[in-house]
Amino acid sequence: MAQGELIITPVSGKADQKAFVNLAYRLNAADPAWVPPLRMEAEELINPAKNPFFAHADVQLFLARRNGVVVGRISAHIDHLATAMDPSQGMGPGTGNWGLLEAEDEGIAHALIARAEQWLRDKGMTRVLAPLSMSIWEEPGQLVKGFDQPPTVMMGHQPKRYDDYINALGYQPAKLLHTYELDITREFPPLIQRIVQSGEKNAKIRIRNVDKSKFEAEAALILDILNDAWSDNWGFVPFSDAEILHAGKKFKPIVREDLIMIAEYEGEPVAFMMTLPDLNEVLKPMGGSLFPFNWAKLLLWLRKPRVRTMRVPLMGVRKRLQASRLASQLAFMMIEYIRRNSVRDYGATRGEIGWILEDNQGMNAIAEAIDSHINKTYVIYERHL
Repeated sequence: MAQGELIITPVSGKADQKAFVNLAYRLNAADPAWVPPLRMEAEELINPAKNPFFAHADVQLFLARRNGVVVGRISAHIDHLATAMDPSQGMGPGTGNWGLLEAEDEGIAHALIARAEQWLRDKGMTRVLAPLSMSIWEEPGQLVKGFDQPPTVMMGHQPKRYDDYINALGYQPAKLLHTYELDITREFPPLIQRIVQSGEKNAKIRIRNVDKSKFEAEAALILDILNDAWSDNWGFVPFSDAEILHAGKKFKPIVREDLIMIAEYEGEPVAFMMTLPDLNEVLKPMGGSLFPFNWAKLLLWLRKPRVRTMRVPLMGVRKRLQASRLASQLAFMMIEYIRRNSVRDYGATRGEIGWILEDNQGMNAIAEAIDSHINKTYVIYERHL
């Protein structure tokens, strides 16, 4: 068939939305490391009626077609919570984003990125940070290291060729994000054990599990610590109330009380650590569908997850304590307690921590102290429009 003209159009209607979602499954089917997301979740991500991100963002999806066949896709978006942030934190006024890129070849990818950039210019944006799919809290960055490993829950995975396409357009790295992996069947180094034991003797310190029967109150508490702990971080964007409710509903089925810890000092909650069993391990063979029998397999798994990997997506210590020895001690105590629970109760052998900003010295030092090493790196690129 002769190569026809490439036509890029805005997504309009349910048929286009379905085509947008379906393309990822076709283009990534041959990648052994790709984990097909549940189609219902992939569809929800781009549905303004179901994704609260749309309430504070302008979003436009695009499809590329050739000879009537969908050959590429991209999202362009402006998060107004991000543009309201101080520019020193990475976002700020005039900064837009694109993400969810899928393309059959480099020419299609470049045409889609150009279309997304033009949409951002037309909206008054002067700079782009990408890829973000779509919030900074979802799947930020382009994978540049770890292509052979499947992503853990809530992490992205893109082929190397997309990184080549982005670099060819002159994009420059704005920030690197790392994940660390470790063998959690091994005890931590003696120094870390001594730090944990010292904390256990301190009557002012209490490390407790979350109480799932008080889910909303515990979620609000963790969010309060998170917003305080992360508020000065590069890329930080506050959660909206609707996003908090949405995230709580989405992740409640895989929340385990003994995998999420809250640290109290003199009776005040000052730190937390959230760990999730790697849902992607059970989702990978399902091909994105719960039917006809995958729903039953998932329900059985949710009753008592057995996993190889536990992922730590979030940790936080209140800002006023972050430069203190107490902050590291609380972190090591939570990590050690969750490590023990993960091995004993879930059969886990591996942990993954992250993502962590390349210049987050405190978190990188903690990761290195427990003998973990970088297994994946993502890049968020920038370019002036």
